[in-house]
Formats: sequence, structure tokens, C-alpha cells
Amino acid sequence: MSEEPVTVTESPHVTTHELSSAANPAENSPTTPKVTKTSPKPLRRIPVGTRLEDVYPHVPISLDDIDSAFALQEYLQSLIRTDKENLDLLVNVPEGQDADAWQYEHLRQLCLELGYLVVQLLSECTRETCREMKTTEFQYLCATHPKSSCSAMDYIVHTLDQSISSLNDPRLFPSRMSIPATSLKNYQEISRRLYRIFAHAYFHHREIFEAFEIETFLYARFLKLSTRYKLVSKDLIIIPEQTESNGDDGRNRYREENNRPENDSQS
Repeated sequence: MSEEPVTVTESPHVTTHELSSAANPAENSPTTPKVTKTSPKPLRRIPVGTRLEDVYPHVPISLDDIDSAFALQEYLQSLIRTDKENLDLLVNVPEGQDADAWQYEHLRQLCLELGYLVVQLLSECTRETCREMKTTEFQYLCATHPKSSCSAMDYIVHTLDQSISSLNDPRLFPSRMSIPATSLKNYQEISRRLYRIFAHAYFHHREIFEAFEIETFLYARFLKLSTRYKLVSKDLIIIPEQTESNGDDGRNRYREENNRPENDSQS
């Protein structure tokens, strides 16, 4: 049985647009909203061979230009990279931002940068040289095991771990943009314990402390933050005030004592 050929005829009255509309009737519906596509922001790429000091912009990034869920963190880090000695600028709350959220980001950043100080201390703050956590004549017991003492380095690591754990606890801080009033008391507890790390380094590892402070101004920033927002009681501050500001005099004195040229750096 032979099949009859099928002839397909195309109507001259039907256009390509009408065929497309018939296949997709929603496109012509008056109730269907039009979606406007916007081109994404171009990615900022780092060329191969770029030096570390050239990776980030040399001027602070505007907070309005940061499109991120972690905008406050990125903005604070930008300020620190470009103007770490401007303590007032660093601790002042950015316009339109929440003061409690700004302190929260500072505490997170302090814990991060204190880790770099801990690395420097490892060479001489050992279980043999610092068997107990002391600043001057005071001994501190670790909150993780308060009934027994531990070495200074163990205390420092435990304190940082506990502080970071508290700041990352969703029960205390469910959002980084809005801090519950009941969680603010944790700021003072965390700051008080972090201060002991600075104090131990100052009184027992002075050379490491001063060299680190000259490069980072971390303690000066912490002290300014604690003073501005009353995070640490004044009677607990035992590091002499002149350490709060190093400046060029501190840099020059350190270089003279250690015979370091002004632009000395390690690659």
C-alpha cells in the first residue's frame, strides 16, 4: 500500500511574529510584566604578577559602592588597609549605620588580626617560658576550665576561640546588621578578655608587642574602640598610655634599636 504524499502549504497571511506569538501567548498578554535585564557589575580581576601592596585600592572604598551582604566588614577592612593610623575615622560609626553592628564588626576584625600577633608570640611564649597567664602580678584562669590554670599561650588560644565562637553564635547574633539588646553585654566580656592578650604581650614580650604595634596599630585601635564605647573599664587598663600612639617616633626608635633601614621588608 503506497502512502499519499503530504503537501504543506504556508499561508502568506501568517507572519513569523504571529507564529511566535501563537506559540508563546503569554508574551502578548497585557498582564505579563516585562523583565528588564541589567548587566552585572564587571568582576575585578587581579593580573598575574601583581604585588601584594597593589592588590587593593589605595583609597578607601565608599560604603555605597559595596554590593555585598558583608558590606560593613569590607568597608572596615578597606579603612584599615588605607588609613590604619586614623583611629577616629576607624571607630566612628559610618553615617546611617547602626553603632552596635559597627562594634560587632570591629570585634570580629580584632579577633582576626590578633591571630597574627599570636603567630609572632609562638617563638618565645611557650609552655616552658610562660607557664601561667599573667600580665603583671595578676594570674588569669581560663574560662574553658576555670578550676585549673593553663599556660599563657593556651589561655590566649582558648580565649580567641571562645570569643570567635560567641561572635558566630546565631543564638546571640542572629544577624550582623541588627544586634539584639540582650547580646550587647557580650561585647564587654569579649573585650575584657582580649585586652589580657595585649597586656600579656606588652609586659612579657615587649619587643614583639612593639614591633607588631608599629606595623598594625592594633592595640591603639582596640583601646580607642574600648574607650569610645566603654567596652573595657578604665581601672582594668594597665598598659601605659604612651603605647597607645606610636607614630613616626615609635617607628624610628624601633628601627634604631634594631638597626633596620626605613624600607626594610621581606619578600
